This record gives sequence, structure tokens and C-alpha cells, in this order.
Amino acid sequence: MAALAEKRSEPDWSSGLPRKLLESIAKKLPSGRDAASFRLVCSPWCAALPLGTFYPMLMLPFDPDSPDDDAAVITFYCAMDDDDEATIDLRLPEVRGKVACGVSHGWLALMDGAAAVTLLNPFTGAAVALPPADRNVAMASYKTVSMVDGAWILHYISGATKPIKLSNMRDVFFREIVLSASPMNSRGVDCMAMAVLASSTLVAFCRVGDTRWTLVDSKLEYLVTCVVHCQDRFVAIGSLGEISIFSVDNTDGAAPLTASLLLLMPPPAHICQRSYMDINGELYLVGAILRITTWTRYEIVVYKCNLLDENPLWSKVEDSEDIAFFVSKYFNTGFGVASTSNIRWSCVYLSEPRLCTHEDQKGTVDSYLEMVDINTNESALQAYRPSIQGLGALCWIRPNLWS
Repeated sequence: MAALAEKRSEPDWSSGLPRKLLESIAKKLPSGRDAASFRLVCSPWCAALPLGTFYPMLMLPFDPDSPDDDAAVITFYCAMDDDDEATIDLRLPEVRGKVACGVSHGWLALMDGAAAVTLLNPFTGAAVALPPADRNVAMASYKTVSMVDGAWILHYISGATKPIKLSNMRDVFFREIVLSASPMNSRGVDCMAMAVLASSTLVAFCRVGDTRWTLVDSKLEYLVTCVVHCQDRFVAIGSLGEISIFSVDNTDGAAPLTASLLLLMPPPAHICQRSYMDINGELYLVGAILRITTWTRYEIVVYKCNLLDENPLWSKVEDSEDIAFFVSKYFNTGFGVASTSNIRWSCVYLSEPRLCTHEDQKGTVDSYLEMVDINTNESALQAYRPSIQGLGALCWIRPNLWS
């Protein structure tokens, strides 16, 4: 009886607080772990913080060299919100003095002027260090560099030297860093990183906790332009669309990767502006084909391939059912999400329009994103106001509040 009385005295959390108060509390949660715990209390609490709230967002540009405190405030724009709260501002002092060099699993890869790399979850504030780039990384891209007083110097064949500006770091070291998993995931999965170098057939590889990057030959004939993590493997794509798959040996740190070419998979012809992504274990390609008739236009096309098929081939996607694709101009990797409320299914979201420019919109300072229906190739423009005039969005990012 005592146990029964004690059980009856426990508060009924599901009906103890008004819905509006729950929603107000949910908006003020300081971390993703708090948000996850909040949703696990009961059904009403879960409903007060729906996952559908966390739509993909555009990260707008910032000036990493600015000494102004406002430079540490980053604006994110949600194209799916129809109200005045489509943008949120986050104060992120971690971005000052750094350039973005990748986005994976809701985490940004940031590189500073000394080529030190930090992974940052902008929505939880969590940060993890990766090894810094070194001289070997630069030399893999045929760049001769040296470090003087903590800053990198570029050496030319003529004997001249030039300090490497922060804005040029991606042109010398890491072009784009891709993760295999969230670096703070709760599944105990090792987080591995692979980097596309500035201009090389080599890639750089490391695990979280490593002290240096390992250079690995992709076995591609032309420069690696993109890396995707798909089917628990890293996939490198060359400038002509050729593909190399890396097998990861989790037990032998001396030989962590082995590359093998996928020879029987010619890329679709005449596609430019390629972006690659993994969706449900299949490799997707989103590209543009230039059509010249009475006027010049780009047609957006989507292809997919199961890399583990006996004879993998690209097949054109005529209808993506309930998937929407998010493609950034700043990086060559994108992602897809299952269509939910306010997201257009069978649609490609482009961070910048294919042909529209700022000059096309006289008297405005708005930037535009474009949504293209892959069934009809009809498109619509949506305006957003950038934090720095004249610069387009950096990238799409999926808020990750859980790891």
C-alpha cells in the first residue's frame, strides 16, 4: 500500500504544464542533449519540440577577419518557414579567424590561418579538434610552403614568397572535409574524416583523436573534386566523374585505407556543376545540363546508383517520391531529406540560382535561392537577405541537436 501511495503521489508531467509554457521552455533549451531529454519525458513534451522544427538551413556568409563582435554572429535562414522567424542569429565566437571547409552531420569544419581544424556544432556549441594541416598536405597539391612565426608562407618557383591569407587557405590545404559520422554520436561509432585537397589525386584521412593526417592515393587519373561517405565507405569522385571506393580497415592503423577504382561506371554525359550525396545507402548525383535553344538555360537532373550492385550504373531519377535534395554552391557534397511539412518533395533546393544574379534584381540587396521540380524542371525563386551584401550563402546544414 505504501508503494502504491508513493506511486500515486508522483506528479503527472503530461498534464501539469500548459502547452504554450512547454513550447516557451523548449525554445530556451541550451543544448541538444537537453532537447533530447525534454522530448523523452512524455508525449505532450515531445510534441512541444517536434523534430519537424529542425528543417535544413542556409548558413549565410560572415567576415572571419572582422574585429567587430558582430562578426561572431552567424545568421541561418530556413526556407521552409513562412513567418518572420525564418532567420536565427547565433553568437559563435569560434568562427572568428576561421573559414568553413566542410559541413557533415550538422557539424561545420573550420580552418584557421595556421591550418588548425576544428569541428563545431553551431546549434549546441560542441567542438572537437582534428589534426592541423601540415607541409605534406600542401605539397600533395603541388604547393611549396613553410611556416614563419605561426603563419604559412607560399613559395613560388621564381623564389618569391607570399603570406597565405585566411581567404586562400582552402586553395592550399583542405578544399572540403567530410565526416563518416557525428564526432559525438551516442552509438559508439568512430568518427573518421576525409579531406579533398586543393588540387590533388591524393586525399587526406584521419580519425578523431589522431595527431596527423594520412595521405592516401585515390588511384584516380584526374583531380579529386568530391568525397562522399556512403555504404560505410568513403567514395572519391574525380573531375571527370570517375569513382574510387575506399575500404576502411578499423583494426590496422598502419594501413587504414585501400582505394579501388570503379571502372564499369561511366558518369552521365554533359553534366556540369555536379553535387554528390548519400541517401539511404545509395549515391546520388545532382547536376545541371546546359540547354541552348532559342535561349540558354540549365536543366537540373538527378541520378542515383547503388555502389554495391554487381554492375553499378547511373540511373536517372524521374521522380524522387518523398525526397528533397539540398545542394550548396560552396561545397560539392549535399544531402537529401524525406519530405515533411513545408518541404517540397521531388525538388532540388539550390543555395543560389543558376542564372539569376544580384544585378537582375534592380534596387534590391536580396539574395535568392532556387527550388527546382525534377519532374517538370520548373523553378521558383525565394529571396533572403544576406548578412554581407554581395556574398551568397555558404552552405546548407541540417541542425543536429542530438550529437
